[in-house]
Amino acid sequence: MSADATAPAPPAHLIQGDRVALPVEIRDAAVASAMFAVPSDAAQAVIAYSGLEVASPLPGRAVCSLAFVRYADGDLGPYHEFAVAFLVKGTAGARGRVGAFVHWLPVNQAFTLEAGRTIWGFPKEMADIRMDLASRTRRCLVRVDGRTALEMHVRPGVPVPSRRAAAGVDAFTHMDGTTRRTPWTVSASGVRARPGGAYLHLGDHPVAHELRALGLDRARALSCATVDRVRMTFQDAVEVRT
Repeated sequence: MSADATAPAPPAHLIQGDRVALPVEIRDAAVASAMFAVPSDAAQAVIAYSGLEVASPLPGRAVCSLAFVRYADGDLGPYHEFAVAFLVKGTAGARGRVGAFVHWLPVNQAFTLEAGRTIWGFPKEMADIRMDLASRTRRCLVRVDGRTALEMHVRPGVPVPSRRAAAGVDAFTHMDGTTRRTPWTVSASGVRARPGGAYLHLGDHPVAHELRALGLDRARALSCATVDRVRMTFQDAVEVRT
């Protein structure tokens, strides 16, 4: 009997009758994102439920990242996604000094919603997400239950050399009383970046009110970036004691 025949099967989850094996691979996605400096105390209050602590690269300032992603080819199928995340201090077992805590993650397809919540505890919810990644200015509009959450525009900057090796990131989530850490690797090509360059309009959804309380209705982005093609790998989640 060959060694491969006796090797244990990779971990997997049953999602809507389909087996999703780990790690989950995303082979083609496009991204537009912006990073904002926000008051550390206010950001900490937003994510207090997670038990994690925001990172403050500048005195009294935390970093909130907003991103919209079009997934074209991956193990969870094609879908649109918007992410609200905060840089947080790493925990025991984390690979780096900081990670990304995912606070809100609307998507527009049911399969990825169930997979994200079941496998990693990602706070996915169903939304109407309309985006334009083909025009000079990238645009995304997110509506939930008929209410506008936000609209974001990102203006691409100058080309940035792409890394040959995939970068490792720790994504943190909190759901049903449990905080989890998911090792995540990313490789990108066709990257453009610039200072500023983002426009954000906030609606009347509860998340919009949270972002408005952080000052994002009047804040200038620290930086923004667009990526023509991203590849990602998501490992299984591990529970974190906070």
